[in-house]
Amino acid sequence: MADKSNAQPPEKLTGIELTEVPKTSVGPKAIGSALSHIKNEVGVIKGIRLLKNLNQKYGFDCPGCAWPDPDEKRAFLAEYCENGAKAVAEEATKNKVSPLFFATYAVSSLSKLSDYEIGKKGRITHPVYLPEGADHYKEISWEAAFKIIAQELNALHSPDEAIFYTSGRTSNEAAFLYQLFVRQFGTNNLPDCSNMCHESSGVALSETLGIGKGSVTLDDFNHTDLIIVMGQNPGTNHPRMLTALGEAKKKGSQIITINPLPEVGLMNYKDPQNPLKWFGSGQDLTDLFLQVKINGDVALLKIILKLMVEQEQKEPNSVFDHDFINEKTYGIEDLLDDLNTYSIAYLLPQTGLSLKEIEQAANLIIKNEKVIICWAMGITQHKNSVDNIREIVNILLLKGSIGKKGAGTCPVRGHSNVQGDRTMGIWEKPKHDFLDSLEKEFSFKAPRKHGLDVVNAIEAMHQKKAKVFLGMGGNFISATPDTEFTAEALRNCNLTVHISTKLNRSHLIHGKKALILPCLGRSEKDIQASGEQFVSVENSMGVVHKSQGNLKPCSEDLLSEPAIVGRLAQATLKKSTTNWSGLITNYDFIRDKIEATIPGFKNYNQRVRIDGGFYLPNNARENNFKPTHTGKANFSVNSPSDIVLEKNQFMMMTVRTHDQYNTTIYGLNDRYRGVLNERRVIFMNPKDMKSLGLKKLDLVDLTSHFNNQQREAKGFLAVPYSIPAQCTATYFPEANVLVPLKSTAKWSNTPTSKTIIITIKKR
Repeated sequence: MADKSNAQPPEKLTGIELTEVPKTSVGPKAIGSALSHIKNEVGVIKGIRLLKNLNQKYGFDCPGCAWPDPDEKRAFLAEYCENGAKAVAEEATKNKVSPLFFATYAVSSLSKLSDYEIGKKGRITHPVYLPEGADHYKEISWEAAFKIIAQELNALHSPDEAIFYTSGRTSNEAAFLYQLFVRQFGTNNLPDCSNMCHESSGVALSETLGIGKGSVTLDDFNHTDLIIVMGQNPGTNHPRMLTALGEAKKKGSQIITINPLPEVGLMNYKDPQNPLKWFGSGQDLTDLFLQVKINGDVALLKIILKLMVEQEQKEPNSVFDHDFINEKTYGIEDLLDDLNTYSIAYLLPQTGLSLKEIEQAANLIIKNEKVIICWAMGITQHKNSVDNIREIVNILLLKGSIGKKGAGTCPVRGHSNVQGDRTMGIWEKPKHDFLDSLEKEFSFKAPRKHGLDVVNAIEAMHQKKAKVFLGMGGNFISATPDTEFTAEALRNCNLTVHISTKLNRSHLIHGKKALILPCLGRSEKDIQASGEQFVSVENSMGVVHKSQGNLKPCSEDLLSEPAIVGRLAQATLKKSTTNWSGLITNYDFIRDKIEATIPGFKNYNQRVRIDGGFYLPNNARENNFKPTHTGKANFSVNSPSDIVLEKNQFMMMTVRTHDQYNTTIYGLNDRYRGVLNERRVIFMNPKDMKSLGLKKLDLVDLTSHFNNQQREAKGFLAVPYSIPAQCTATYFPEANVLVPLKSTAKWSNTPTSKTIIITIKKR
């Protein structure tokens, strides 16, 4: 029997170097870092071919974030960011994971490597199989692989015993086929990465505005008065957003940043597309920085709302858009009654801010008509995260800043097509209208019972109620909370299957049997029976556009994701009347089926071929709120945090380094926070360190506390940093073991990776 593989990255320090936190972001250093990764992973000539096609209208979409490309002119040779260049370098790497590699290295030994070391092994070249009890994957034919999966799926007592996970890098075409296959198989068990990041946004926005997506376009940033950026670090996670912020500033907009950490990218940046700007002092972005305590956002927003109400009462019609409120909204009386139950004195300590600072923010909101509020996972991963977002909407509704040019909601999505996945039907709670359309078009009876989200899927596997796990993209074990619990859940499965491009830890934490099915990357040519294909994706602002790779595939034995899904469906669904083999000969046929079943895709094949693509309908953008339960935009009543820390307890949030995108780790540096060559760190307030008797770089162990349970993560270096008292930050996936599976957001069930109660013990 093989040794049990390590679920967590090893407790191994790599030689930390602390540097001064830079005063500006992007610029020449970012360009140098990007080119260095390209050179090392791909080579200069191949790298230039890659970059000139990245995010261009004729090229392929970045496999990193979902920030939109400009509708009109795009930068020649540079319509990408540092981390976008790293992402394509990783995908197009010359390093290969071949059958010989798997014959040489045991699964148990590979699991002792860090996530960074595992990822650097390279692209998987052939489908491989791990039989029960074995410790080495071995090459297998595609036909044999599909046969194994089909046998396991068809042997289940119920289709609900299978879990079908999806990552946000999957194309629209692959996602549509995948959900169709799963529903024809008979289940809605379609958890996806949205469950762990922006599910709270979808829940809150659907309830209040009638659509689970943001309402602004990229052009709105050119027409706004005020931008508020909350719980977000675009300098690392969405660097091209800085260009939009910089252009807005040039046009006279002001920016408020609200975050526990002062992220360099939001303070000052140098435009990488303008060499004349590289050597000056850079462009200041943030006009007002509010360093809020972790999970103090609802309290902060309530104070702002109270100050807005006070000013409106002093000077009627000076703050509220009464015409908009009367015509388009519902529930303002309940909101005002709720605000009256809270005093500023009660709310203020939760924020960690002075009243003067908050008054400055409120005054900016009061004085400006067109407001955009942006947010990311610093807002969505709390117990009261849905409250966070609904309170954001309350502010915008009072101002009439929805459905207006230069104003609205802007949840900034992570992975490149995570929004498109949901549009295509990757959801465990499908709407009846969508299922009705599928039934009509494909002549089958779709399952109606809601399926399992990520958290519930992990619990089902742990209880052995789910026995087969199939993941299309992603790195499930490193993305999910409660690492050891999740590992046990995966090991309980009879079969785990991963459709992947590169080796990751999820391939090493497996069921009794395991398969890895290697697929084409976004940058590679996809040739099917009818010729060369393209796929389509949806960005963070609802633009659907084409993506077509130009590189020769790294192996002749790869299949595209649509081809893998189609052939798997053929092998599994013996009674299906769907022409799966026909659909994958030409992806136009898949898009025809999408058009027939999903609103907003009329003339899909014609419109997606237009340079830049097309916008999907957006009722909130169009000032139409009929999809809500009241038929209007809804004000809401929300609760501030109810967490009370005991003495020597701290709030921990997990964050990314600058050399990281989601679970993919490009390097060991966090340049914008002054941490080089190390990931096992915990950022702490210097006064908190002193109270615990800690000095800089002392080695500590972390323990999380939830429902009388404790979880441990050992071997972290204490780093003094600008962060509010009793607040700390650590990197994931190293700290995911501390996040309890059952600690989730109300209504969205998103893991609370930003509000973990911990204690810290010096070694």
